[in-house]
Amino acid sequence: MSNDTALLAEVPFFQLLDDEERADLLSQLVPVTLPAGHTIFNYGDPGDCLFIVRSGEVEVFFKDDTGQKIVLETGRTGYVFGELSLLDSGPRTASAVVTEDLEALKFDRARLEAFLQRRPHAALDLLAATGRRLRFTAERLRHTASRNVNEEVEDKRTTVMKVADWIAEFSGSIAFLLLHVVLFFVWIVFNTAWVGGIASLHALTNFDPFPYGLLTMAVSLEAIFLSVFVLLSQNRQAAKERVRADIEYDVNLKAELEVAHLHEKLDRLQADALGRLERIERELVKN
Repeated sequence: MSNDTALLAEVPFFQLLDDEERADLLSQLVPVTLPAGHTIFNYGDPGDCLFIVRSGEVEVFFKDDTGQKIVLETGRTGYVFGELSLLDSGPRTASAVVTEDLEALKFDRARLEAFLQRRPHAALDLLAATGRRLRFTAERLRHTASRNVNEEVEDKRTTVMKVADWIAEFSGSIAFLLLHVVLFFVWIVFNTAWVGGIASLHALTNFDPFPYGLLTMAVSLEAIFLSVFVLLSQNRQAAKERVRADIEYDVNLKAELEVAHLHEKLDRLQADALGRLERIERELVKN
């Protein structure tokens, strides 16, 4: 008992409690022993209790949106897990598996309610400890498959990329076409013989007579520069498509994992139901 009292004093979840509160809490804890390889609970399972590790080792983990196993913590002596479900009776937010033969203390919600009725001031201490754990976990969980491909790419554009995108977009517009039609028309008209024959316009015309070599060179240079900008924009668009493909893969993988998780849960429920039916049948045979 004295060892358990010292253990509670070192547990972060109960460190804010005073000695009397810890002694009262200790009387409500139930010892449990679990072998290595035993699954204490799985992600999504209903839960209403926490565990305090006396000896042995437990691994708390979950799988992210891409199916990768993320080990939140490996708990040894003094480690507490399952406190969120204890506080709100909600489903488990991670899975817990015994990796070394485990001796632990179990504390369920019914005993918590009785404890808080006797020690109401302990509620704030437990909430403060839970808040610290949530902050720590939040720093490690930054994975999601739901991303905006435009935000992923647009924020990383350089000035050259932005200029290339604008030029590529403008060169494919009606305004670009009309601008060149007007420019070519004015250029050709001003360099025709009948306009050049007017004395008042002679100084301003015939600077590029037929076959319009200067215009041909200017158009060729424009085509070269435009092709470079268009290729830059296309390369960036190809990079965006790769990001979109990665996001679609993550989303599809997430959906596949969710379906697999549902299958696993149904299999466990079916196994539990069959086990209960077998026990009922054996009891009926005995009677």
